[in-house]
Amino acid sequence: MPDPLALALAPQIGPSRLQQALATDLSVEAVAELLGREIASGYAKTLQEGRAEQEREQAARLGLRLIGLWEPDYPEVLRHLESPPMVLYLKGELPPSERNIAVVGTRKASPWATAWTHKVARELAEAGVGIISGLALGIDAASHKGALEGGGYTLGVLGSSMDRFYPPQNRALAERMNVLSEFPLGTPPQPGLFPRRNRIVAALAKAVLVVEAGEKSGSLITARFAAELGRDVLAVPGRPGDTFSLGCNRLIQDGAGLVMHTEDVLNALGVRAPQKQSVQLEGPEAQVYRALLELSEALPDDLAQTTGLSPAETLSVLTMLEIKGLVQSNAGRYSPI
Repeated sequence: MPDPLALALAPQIGPSRLQQALATDLSVEAVAELLGREIASGYAKTLQEGRAEQEREQAARLGLRLIGLWEPDYPEVLRHLESPPMVLYLKGELPPSERNIAVVGTRKASPWATAWTHKVARELAEAGVGIISGLALGIDAASHKGALEGGGYTLGVLGSSMDRFYPPQNRALAERMNVLSEFPLGTPPQPGLFPRRNRIVAALAKAVLVVEAGEKSGSLITARFAAELGRDVLAVPGRPGDTFSLGCNRLIQDGAGLVMHTEDVLNALGVRAPQKQSVQLEGPEAQVYRALLELSEALPDDLAQTTGLSPAETLSVLTMLEIKGLVQSNAGRYSPI
């Protein structure tokens, strides 16, 4: 019995050949006439071995939904890619709306970048923006965690198959969210697969935000795909000469939107920020926060000297300000958010 999934799993079949063959009755004879006997032979073998049925059964055991390029609920934004995924392996749901942003960056993220990403992703989720990323360590993981904390939608796109999850450190995180892959079950992570993953991340989002990236970061591949697809590219600036910020700074030089706050992202997406309750500070909290705003960044001892409070009281106040989401710490130094 002809089966489009069997054809998609056959050797030497890519999106172009699959789309050509989908216009036929998918018989081995029709495939042979259209694509040649060698390809038809591989297709016949996948049919004989029942590989499509095996793939469906294994996917069902893993709780996955398969969405083929030939099906009506296949996402249109992926269908129009130059090389669209032939089959999507999905745990959970696809993005429920177009209000999504891809958040990407280095796996070896600095503490400030991780904290900033988590906070901004949480606030974006609270504003109804979906977060899409690659479930990698560093910035990707921080964005997914922030979205979950904000009670919003988040999708991780893998550079391996769903049963060969990578990186294993984020497996518990993946259990809490939506996950997508285009790779047949049994496909291990390989360097060449991650750029393919990145094009899906860019295509599903309305814009791509690069938080922290070096000159050769894979995040820049996602940004390039986004630009080619007509998506907005946003970047968080870093200190001049900072190795991990060279990629972001270069993107801004080349015209990417500069992002400093959540509001910058919301404005780029055309999303109205939810009204926030103002936090009223009094006494020592107001003193320390005002001093920190003036200094931009400071050690607790500096703030103690500026405010006249004891070091112990200053640390206690900083802890409360951190809990209220007004300040963040990075390597012992504090800065306002």
